[in-house]
Amino acid sequence: MEASVSLQVERVEWMASPPLVPDFAIDEAHLRRMTLGDRALEREVLTMFSAQAASLVALLSSWPADAAALAHTLKGSARAIGAFAVADAAAELEDALRRGGDAADLLAMLDAAVDHARVAIGDLLER
Repeated sequence: MEASVSLQVERVEWMASPPLVPDFAIDEAHLRRMTLGDRALEREVLTMFSAQAASLVALLSSWPADAAALAHTLKGSARAIGAFAVADAAAELEDALRRGGDAADLLAMLDAAVDHARVAIGDLLER
């Protein structure tokens, strides 16, 4: 006698998984790999990123037509230096903007992640 098995499939909304990197603002090992251990280059890219990130978040707060592209730019820059929390927040904002969803809370999260990264960058540059 065979038992009949019924499978029920439900749609599950996508949820971000926890980050695969530790919860710190700048992954210094990643930064060193990306700059080939060149401390002067590390300082230069950190300085540039800090200024760019602040500028992009300020620009994003005016909700320009190209906001998704700006978030995408910030995501790539953040990944390059190891600011993975910023990259993740920028990715979430970019996705929401491309879907046409409400993104105000996501912009606030990105702003907080950028502030945290900029403080860490300031600490790194003081060393």
